[in-house]
Amino acid sequence: MHYTLEIEINKPVQKVVELFDNPDNLPKWMEGLEKFEAISGTPGQVGATSKLTFKMKNRTLEMIETITVRNLPAEFSGTYDAKGVHNIVKNYFTELPGNRTKYTTWQEFQFKGIMKVFAFLMPGMFKKQSLKYLNDFKKFAESQN
Repeated sequence: MHYTLEIEINKPVQKVVELFDNPDNLPKWMEGLEKFEAISGTPGQVGATSKLTFKMKNRTLEMIETITVRNLPAEFSGTYDAKGVHNIVKNYFTELPGNRTKYTTWQEFQFKGIMKVFAFLMPGMFKKQSLKYLNDFKKFAESQN
């Protein structure tokens, strides 16, 4: 399953990328994120791995992020692996007139085991969560000076 989402942010591309690229900002817009910890490499750089721990309702979800492309402001991409799910995420930032930024995210999900059934029964859930994070990032970015 794959899809593309995009949103316009009323901030210049350099400011949007600066906010996006700072891991200290993640909990400010990524609801449920409790911990972001580097595992190997330099965080945010190609090849680096980090563990993200989320609290979602009554359960904890851990995923491993691996950075695959860092060509900011144009692209920042990586993979996110959790139990039964491999997620490829490509983020693109495009300068728009009027000090605005188009933020596009392309996502592909690959499922294993019981997650295949879950994804088949509730395919919209993944896109809905991605859209929530996109909108929450927009709200966060536009609230910053």
